Amino acid sequence: MKKLILLIFSVFFISLFISCKNNNDITTKEKNNVTIVNITSKKNVTTTNAETTTNINNTIQETQEEVHEFMMKIDGIKINISWEENDSVKELKEFASNGLTINMHQYGGFEQVGSIGKNITSNNIQLNTNPGDVVLYASNQIVIFFGHNSWSYTKLGHINLTEDELNNLLNKENVELYLGE
Repeated sequence: MKKLILLIFSVFFISLFISCKNNNDITTKEKNNVTIVNITSKKNVTTTNAETTTNINNTIQETQEEVHEFMMKIDGIKINISWEENDSVKELKEFASNGLTINMHQYGGFEQVGSIGKNITSNNIQLNTNPGDVVLYASNQIVIFFGHNSWSYTKLGHINLTEDELNNLLNKENVELYLGE
C-alpha cells in the first residue's frame, strides 16, 4: 500500500514538473523504487563580487565614453546636448573629431548661425523649432535656437537648458561654438 501511494505521488510530481516551463532542467533518478526529482532553474544566476565589480566598472566606463564622446561648448561653457541619431550627426562628429570651432552670429533675434566649413548629408523636413534645438541648414550651417522658428531643417540635437538660460547664453551679437571630443 505504501509503495502504491508513493508511486502515485511520484507520478503526480513528475507530471507536474514536466509541465513546468522550459527554463528549468529536470532530472529524475530511480533509487530503491523511489523516484528522486532534481530541478535546476536556468533563471538562477550566481555571480561573484569580482564579476559584479567588473560589470559595474564596464558600465561606468561605457557611460563615461558616451558622455565624453562628443561635446559642445558655447563661449567656453560646456553644454549638455542630446544628439539625434542620424547620418548628419555621424558626419558632423567625424568632421569635428579633432575639434571644430565655429564663429556664430545672431540672426533674426531668435537664433545663432555659423558655417561648419563643409557640406554634410542633410535630410531636411519642415520643422517648428523650439529654444534649444540644434539644426543643420543648407547642408553646411549649424543653427542653435533661443527662440522659435519654422523652416526646413535637419535636426541635429537639442540643448538641455531652460529658455532663460539659452537666452542669456545666445542672445548676443556673436558666440563661439566648439564641437569635439
